[in-house]
Amino acid sequence: MVALRGKEIDAFLARPDSARPIILLFGADSGLVRERAEALIKSAVDDPHDPFALVRLDGDDIAAEPSRLVDEALTIPMFGGRRAIRVRAGSKSFVSSVEALSESALKDCRVVIEAGDLKADAALRKTCERAKNAVTIPCYLDDARAIGSLIDEELRIANLRLAPDARAILAALLGGDRQSSRNELRKLTLYAHGQSEITLDDVIACVSDASDLKLDPVVDYAFAGNPAQVETEFAKAMNAGTYPGLILSAAQRHAALLHKAALLVDQGTPASSAAESGFPRLHFSRKTQVEAALRAWTAPKLVQVIDQLATATLDSRKQAGLAAAIAQRALLSIAVNARRRG
Repeated sequence: MVALRGKEIDAFLARPDSARPIILLFGADSGLVRERAEALIKSAVDDPHDPFALVRLDGDDIAAEPSRLVDEALTIPMFGGRRAIRVRAGSKSFVSSVEALSESALKDCRVVIEAGDLKADAALRKTCERAKNAVTIPCYLDDARAIGSLIDEELRIANLRLAPDARAILAALLGGDRQSSRNELRKLTLYAHGQSEITLDDVIACVSDASDLKLDPVVDYAFAGNPAQVETEFAKAMNAGTYPGLILSAAQRHAALLHKAALLVDQGTPASSAAESGFPRLHFSRKTQVEAALRAWTAPKLVQVIDQLATATLDSRKQAGLAAAIAQRALLSIAVNARRRG
């Protein structure tokens, strides 16, 4: 049984075992599945863009023609060289093809199978774990440590530093999908090109804003201290199919902007002016709610809220089935506390 974990995965990706050419990638993080698949394909062939070197197959097509996978894997290239097969699992089972493949002697051919979040008793997963020439690699959602490593990796490549307050907010906004997180980081480093350090303002200005998904109302009501409206708007977001993690990300960004505005209030700036300065392009319809939030929250308390939201985000990733309940509880807690302070 070969199911890699932790550092074993990194070691295998850096130097794949030629004795195990069948590789199953699976997990909740589809972006990480794709990223690892691309890395394995790149190291398996001389040119991933060469159609003779790389064959792409759909799992449902293999299910309809079970012999095709083995036939492709045993095909000898016309011009020689190494080959790879990239399979994307669909809704139909092609386990029998994988079983036949595992009994075949593969030479200079790597087979990379991409699948979703497979349970331990899933037939495809069990088949690959039992096969002597296969390996399975889980691709779970990034935890805080993995997100931190990803941030450090991209910053090192761009030769940039990251301000401590910017790191806390940036880390909280990443993690739902590895490729999306990496794309956001590369966009951020490009935005900060020519600087020596990325600031909180850079993160706020550049990293994708969940408020584009019409999540401003639920977040505004939470920080302004209106629990009833939070419940109403949260229900609307859930009915619209919004991922709870996006709502938490919107709340984290909002808390960061409020903190910036609260610091101005501490320096004597009126709440109305601080709201306009702290919130770029603040729509007039939101101004009353933002000013109410500034009256309810101090800068130190907002730092605590940012930590609270970061914890809720991590919990929602660990317990995906309870993500909606965790997000709603976090927002209602903020609303109740704001109401007491207002």
